[in-house]
Amino acid sequence: MKTNTKRLTESAMLLAIAIVLELVSKAVIPEMPFGGQITLASMLPVVLISYRHGVKWGLTCGVCYALIEMAIGAKTVTAAFQPGYFGDGAMIGRALLMCLMDYLLAYTLVGLGGMFRNRMQNPGLRLMCGSLAALGGRYLAHILSGYILFSGWAEWFFTQEGFPGWGAELVASLSPGALGWVYSIVYNGIYMIPEMILTALVAVLLAKVPGIVVKVSQ
Repeated sequence: MKTNTKRLTESAMLLAIAIVLELVSKAVIPEMPFGGQITLASMLPVVLISYRHGVKWGLTCGVCYALIEMAIGAKTVTAAFQPGYFGDGAMIGRALLMCLMDYLLAYTLVGLGGMFRNRMQNPGLRLMCGSLAALGGRYLAHILSGYILFSGWAEWFFTQEGFPGWGAELVASLSPGALGWVYSIVYNGIYMIPEMILTALVAVLLAKVPGIVVKVSQ
């Protein structure tokens, strides 16, 4: 009972740290025009939960994290259920799909952060690889969601004023389906790739702190 209480308390504290980092990031770092943002390694505390207590518990906490993120993003979630957000089409179905993929699935996958905790000798490398895998899973979820829900914006995105000339070349050379995939990969990559790099670097530094990178639960 004492072990479970300690795990719950520690996980709650780390989730709270993740949310504080998220909120601070929103205050100091501009958000992307259509959603997404680079943060101050706000997902690393969730990765650390998974590393210390195992992937199963990490995914459980990932679900909690996803629900909290949905609450933080309530303005976007509410807007998705309003007419015109997705252009023409089935509004309710697309809004629900956005909630499922961009929140529940994407943030739950951050709980995969402990998947390398028993696979390498170097604890810093284990945490770094876990961070990349966890955030990579989130990135893939956003790519799929972006293609399904927002690929209609692809041509406009690559040909808007100020975009480099290779954007127009892509539009001219790719089929609409392929262009939609490239759009989603590029758009989500603008914030997710720097986020992955930053989180991985902080993970390596954090692993040097005594007692942090410890496998509490087996």
